[in-house]
Amino acid sequence: MNNKFRVLVVDLSSKKSKVEFYDTRKKWLGGSGLAAGLFEKYANFDNDPFHPDQPIIFAIGPLTGMFPLMSKTIMSFMSPYNGQYAESHGGGRSALALRFAGYDALVITGRAEKLTCLGFGAREINIQDVHYLKGMDIFKTGKILRNLKPKNPGHRSILRIGQAGENLISYACVNVDTFRHFGRMGGGAAMGAKNLKGIIISGDSTYDLNKDTIKEYNKVYKDIYKIITESDAVRKYHDLGTPENLIPLNELKALPWRNLQSTHDPDIGSISGEKFAEELLLRQVACAGCPVGCIHIGLLRERFGEDHEYLYRQVSYDYEPIFGVGSMLGVTSSSGVLTLLEDVEKLGLDAISAGVALAWATEALEKKVITAEQTMADLKFGDVQSYRTALKNLAEQSNEFYRFLGRGALVAAETYGGEDFACVLGQEMAGYATGENYFVSQALGFRHSHLDTGAYSFDQEEQAKDIEKSIKYMQDQEYYRILMCSMAGCLFGRKAYPKENILRALNSLGYDYSQQDLDDSVKDIQAHRWAIKFRTGFKPEEVKIPKRFLEVETWKGKTDSDYLFKLKKEYQKILRDIAEKHKFADEEEKSEPER
Repeated sequence: MNNKFRVLVVDLSSKKSKVEFYDTRKKWLGGSGLAAGLFEKYANFDNDPFHPDQPIIFAIGPLTGMFPLMSKTIMSFMSPYNGQYAESHGGGRSALALRFAGYDALVITGRAEKLTCLGFGAREINIQDVHYLKGMDIFKTGKILRNLKPKNPGHRSILRIGQAGENLISYACVNVDTFRHFGRMGGGAAMGAKNLKGIIISGDSTYDLNKDTIKEYNKVYKDIYKIITESDAVRKYHDLGTPENLIPLNELKALPWRNLQSTHDPDIGSISGEKFAEELLLRQVACAGCPVGCIHIGLLRERFGEDHEYLYRQVSYDYEPIFGVGSMLGVTSSSGVLTLLEDVEKLGLDAISAGVALAWATEALEKKVITAEQTMADLKFGDVQSYRTALKNLAEQSNEFYRFLGRGALVAAETYGGEDFACVLGQEMAGYATGENYFVSQALGFRHSHLDTGAYSFDQEEQAKDIEKSIKYMQDQEYYRILMCSMAGCLFGRKAYPKENILRALNSLGYDYSQQDLDDSVKDIQAHRWAIKFRTGFKPEEVKIPKRFLEVETWKGKTDSDYLFKLKKEYQKILRDIAEKHKFADEEEKSEPER
């Protein structure tokens, strides 16, 4: 087992590449830890996110391709959304393709002179002029890129951006293999700033297991596989998928509706996981290396003739996208949700941020904060056609209003008014209006994600208003999630991968870790990531929690503002303390990689 990271570095400006080796596996582990280490080395901390020197990094983990659900790729970059260090996690075939191309990570620097596609595998690297793809949507781009590299289709991954990324919208996403994404914090705009339309990764090599530990590997693999396939640990993700959450959260009065003006609606059944499964579900598919199949594909039909003639498309759906362009926009038609999801997909927008931004715009229009002339559409909650028009204008940046909205709902609200009802917690909120702990954890989370700590679950505990217990819960969860994300594992697999199983899996591949080694590495990675985030401008004291979140009523009653702000004050102090534990390489003796 090679204990050195093998990293491909590509400079789009010079059209040159190199392979570097880092003897830091014990320290960085992989995934999130590796991405942070590489970002520190390559980032230009004195310039903005669109500067050509800023790197885009794709990193996988030590268990990638070797164990089920270890199927994520970590994308790290300086976020166009807030100017800070960010991560976005994507699935599909990207991780497995990178593994079988022979690399632990890809680092992209520079800026191509023309719109470009980067292609590479174990034996070749090419930078190809694709200026003719300018302005092309995600689907058409994917078809053309597949023809550029027709070999290795089963071990090939295609990443691409749409109009939103080219136009540098702050929440443009990167589409991965049609149905997966690097969704949040503007990874699509980071690629767009480099004139990088697509990346084709060919997994055209092999990966050898450690012969000395093969028996133990087989045993550990079978144990983990059995948990995943023979228990209920991940069953819900295959059955109804994450949309199973819609009805329970609605019953808890914790599902945001119509820009979070309500947390419950009797029409939930029309966009529930059950409704999608009964009427629109076509099939379930999986990321490479995963036996679960949580990706649910709906069949969208569009009638175009009097004689019952239809066009049909396949559209993926999950809980958060249904919330984003469904309940948050007051859309109560399952086919209407799929229609908006297809538009979002084509344009290359993050479904959550786009939906929440348009929800703010709809309420702002209702309250005459903005005008129909500015929105170029008569936005109304539940009106699918008006949102289709708005999404197109947003992606194309049709006027000044959409240019501000393309920088985020809060930026638009600070410009036009309506800050009180901008549903932004660091970035546009995810779909969990569960209460104070979640609101603080997303606002101050490293990725501004509900998955940073899972505090939406703690909100449902009896001790949910105990600050000490809340912070302990969030810190314990963050430690574990950093470990999983450094393995580049899917967080749906949490029950199959307690810490002891991760340790067994690592050592069955020939790595030599103790539990203390892993604990120490996770603490170092945690401090490192937070230190980079602070260095790139994160100021937790300045992160706003808009008034709308203080007005929310759930099954517990109205938000306890006093508890919320006390928790925020305590948590932001802890984050500063964590970040201060890390020393950057420019404060120490620098170590150069091998080449």
